[in-house]
Amino acid sequence: MNKASNQSTEHDSQLPFLTGFFKLESAGGILLMGTAVLAIIVANSPFERYYALLLDTPVEIRIGALQIAKPLLLWINDGLMAIFFFLVGLELKRELVEGELSDKRNIILPGAGAIGGMLVPALVYVYFNLGDDAAISGWAIPAATDIAFALGILSLLGKRVPTSIKIFLTSLAIFDDIGAILVIAFFYTSKISLTALIVVACCIPLLVFINRRNVESKTVYIIVGLVMWVAMLKSGVHATLAGILVAMFIPMTSKKTPGFSPLKDLEHDLHSAVAFIVLPVFAFANAGINLSGVGTEQLLHPVPLGIAAGLFIGKQIGIFGFCWLAIQLKLSSLPKGMNWGSLYGTAALCGVGFTMSLFIGSLAFEETAVNLLFDERLGIIIGSIASGVVGYLILNACLSKK
Repeated sequence: MNKASNQSTEHDSQLPFLTGFFKLESAGGILLMGTAVLAIIVANSPFERYYALLLDTPVEIRIGALQIAKPLLLWINDGLMAIFFFLVGLELKRELVEGELSDKRNIILPGAGAIGGMLVPALVYVYFNLGDDAAISGWAIPAATDIAFALGILSLLGKRVPTSIKIFLTSLAIFDDIGAILVIAFFYTSKISLTALIVVACCIPLLVFINRRNVESKTVYIIVGLVMWVAMLKSGVHATLAGILVAMFIPMTSKKTPGFSPLKDLEHDLHSAVAFIVLPVFAFANAGINLSGVGTEQLLHPVPLGIAAGLFIGKQIGIFGFCWLAIQLKLSSLPKGMNWGSLYGTAALCGVGFTMSLFIGSLAFEETAVNLLFDERLGIIIGSIASGVVGYLILNACLSKK
């Protein structure tokens, strides 16, 4: 019994690190779908009033002259999502140091796909909204990909999905996240506070110092991260970026315990919380769209129409087109286990923008107090559902039935 157990444990330890990640993200993606549907049901039920009151509940923290007062919705979007971006930063660092992205040959194809998958959807949105100064700020909404949702849909195909597709999808989503981070940093900032930015700037050399001193205590990094998060919040630069910055300084390897990785350990600890708490809570808080009174006028409004077209059409054309071009130019090749059909199905699946699209939408419209006669969530939900269904059907037809 012990021998069999030891052999099983040894076998599990030899599995790629991404295997556990895929399983967890798939389960989290399914939960994410459930909470999104629940939010829509509640928003269209007699409980809609209480749903709105819950999200508008004022929450305030005050320490002396320092005050942070926001409705619950913004605490979720600015606070909980900082944890999500911190996990994204950990995954990015690991992949760049020793994962799939550490080999330059594995970067070109998903990198090209990510560029096309952000550029073309943004252009599609701009085409529908050119000339509207208020609406044009939502150009980045259809450029996002929700990896949890996409992997959740992919998991429905079971063991027929080759690892190469999962790695390609995950790598592309990582590049997509990098693009989203840059977009948020440069395009979705409010009035800048120089004093708060100086505090952020002071935190960076402190993180460098404790990293160089081989400090492995999570508490130390969390304390510095909280200070940076508050300073980011007050600076006008979006607070979630603090999560990315802190993640870059978590030690990859331990100097005290050979074979131990503080980064991987922290990443493992956070995965469950993010997949099963942070993202579902975010989805429940942001996906509750009231569909009463929605008619042709709302569906054909340039903003939701541009978002839906960007996610459903722009993503497919952008990702597949740029990947096809990279392969034709012999810069890369199709991964083993993939063909043109499965590549196109994966490109369609990337049109599921949900979580990240909702997040960018909140930055583009809700938090900027732009009062427009549309609901961008309508376009996000329609585009994401259409992309998920079509992506699933194409992959189901292309993948081996064995």
